[in-house]
Amino acid sequence: MSEWEVFSIKYADRNARTRADSFIFDDNHDAPHEMDYFMWLLRSGDEVILVDSGYDDAEAKSRDRPIRRDPGAALAPFGLKPEDITQMIVTHLHYDHAGGLHLFPNAQLHMQAAELAYATGPCMCHDTLKMPFTAGHICEAITRLYSGKVTFHDGDGQIAEGVTVHKIGGHSRGLQCVRVITRAGWLVLASDASHFYENLWAAKPFPIVVDLEDMLTGFNTLQRLASSPNLIIPGHDPLVRDYFPSELDDFIHRLDAGPSKDVAT
Repeated sequence: MSEWEVFSIKYADRNARTRADSFIFDDNHDAPHEMDYFMWLLRSGDEVILVDSGYDDAEAKSRDRPIRRDPGAALAPFGLKPEDITQMIVTHLHYDHAGGLHLFPNAQLHMQAAELAYATGPCMCHDTLKMPFTAGHICEAITRLYSGKVTFHDGDGQIAEGVTVHKIGGHSRGLQCVRVITRAGWLVLASDASHFYENLWAAKPFPIVVDLEDMLTGFNTLQRLASSPNLIIPGHDPLVRDYFPSELDDFIHRLDAGPSKDVAT
């Protein structure tokens, strides 16, 4: 089985937030708690898979959450242009993971059927549940669907040899993580199944949640899928940049060889 290189690509951050924004149950709720925003790139020979699309400058202005770099332009250090991406795993349809779908016009989108059903269903009548979604991003996913550019998965699915997706739910109804074989073993991109290492290792749920039981069960699933705790990569934790070495540019970190020191669990 071919091993994959795996890279995190930081395109934004949001630092004016507190621990209350990251954990439902936390006594130190007023303490500052920074958040990074990532996409991920998988590479094996000439084969490239992008995981999530980030969001663009228009969405940044709409939500007053600036980006540091355009997600399409962020691929330049790999020698790639947005139109070179032909396969994209969409972990879920929240704005920060699917807000740049239009930037990658040639990408076949891989998502859970449950996620699109959730994002277009009765739950979106509730402002609290629809807050992380943007209607235009969902319309883009539907346009891709009608163009034959969406592949749906129901639970576990294979994207390529050594790359699988696994439905988690919890944070969003059809949230999926990504499991990748690397030289260090099976690595799991948790995406928002665990925003931060602390969500997972302290079993502290993130406040944006549609099913709390699924979120908690998902923590166990992440551990089962990964070869070691060091190979579970949370979706928004700045500590990823401390644990893993940068490569190609200061906003890109190489994940597939494992961390430079053991992850605190």
